[in-house]
Amino acid sequence: MKVFLRRSFALVAAAAAALSPLGAIAQAPYPDKPIRLVVPFAPGGVVDTVGRLWAQRVGPGLGTVIVENRGGAGGTIGTADVARAQPDGYTLLLGNTSTQVLNPATMARPPYDPVKDFITIDIIAISATSIIVHPSLPVRDVSSLIAYAKANAGKLSYGSAGAGTVTHLAGEMFKQRGGGLDIVHVPYKGAGPGIADLVSGYVPIMTPNITGQLLSLHEAGKVRILAVNAAQRLKAAPNIPTAVETLPDMIALVFSGVFAPAGTPRPIVDRISQLTRKALADPAFQNTLVQSGFEPVLDSSPEKAQSFIEQEHKRLVPVIKAAGFKS
Repeated sequence: MKVFLRRSFALVAAAAAALSPLGAIAQAPYPDKPIRLVVPFAPGGVVDTVGRLWAQRVGPGLGTVIVENRGGAGGTIGTADVARAQPDGYTLLLGNTSTQVLNPATMARPPYDPVKDFITIDIIAISATSIIVHPSLPVRDVSSLIAYAKANAGKLSYGSAGAGTVTHLAGEMFKQRGGGLDIVHVPYKGAGPGIADLVSGYVPIMTPNITGQLLSLHEAGKVRILAVNAAQRLKAAPNIPTAVETLPDMIALVFSGVFAPAGTPRPIVDRISQLTRKALADPAFQNTLVQSGFEPVLDSSPEKAQSFIEQEHKRLVPVIKAAGFKS
């Protein structure tokens, strides 16, 4: 009788383990099929670049990672798609400041909740916005640009990658921090067209994310980068000052990180996080990010990443409200 009871208990325990998420992981090692990484923006942008670099580096540990661009509505379409996905670790999001902070704070009815619908895994890299002018503008630093803008109120314009983007936020933040500057916003459909107009002299000021291309244009004298909107100078361009050296809290960053649908088992989250940190510990990967204009985040974790996002939300929402931002 005792033997029968022991066998019955073992069968019940095995069945319960097989039905539970953790039991399923034990039965079928993760991953056993391709993983979909959704980039909620068009190919070729800042977020897409980080996503593809990350997928290449974690591929040996995770298997096949397929990058899928699901752009539209400022990143909300692809982000909402991941929010509704099965929380099994096979659909991940390469989210950023727009998808996790700006859009939910500015939309009347956002199609997802960045806190309730997602688990933050890691922040991979940070891209700073900047204050850039055409070389014909008679300014050499942030202070002289502020003075020039005050002397030419309403006559200057600045370009951004689009209304409601972090680059738009950077421009409005500069106007606020500079003492209520009267500079007209010109939204473009992406940073590329705006930078082309800046180089051609059609728009005198821009606030784009720093990239390797922009650094090359600066070195060639085709544009003038007055400052990067970050707390520290960039490793790739230590001679370019930060805006905070002139304007307190003039920081406008785009973080790029990996997120999973809420309910994804913690062992899966931890494994992806560990592989991300392993990839970022590689000097070659760090150098690739730096040369592309990014600052790699070397000490991230699910808890640290979530805390960072919460701090960005508290810091940026007042700016959003003061500028009357709309996505």
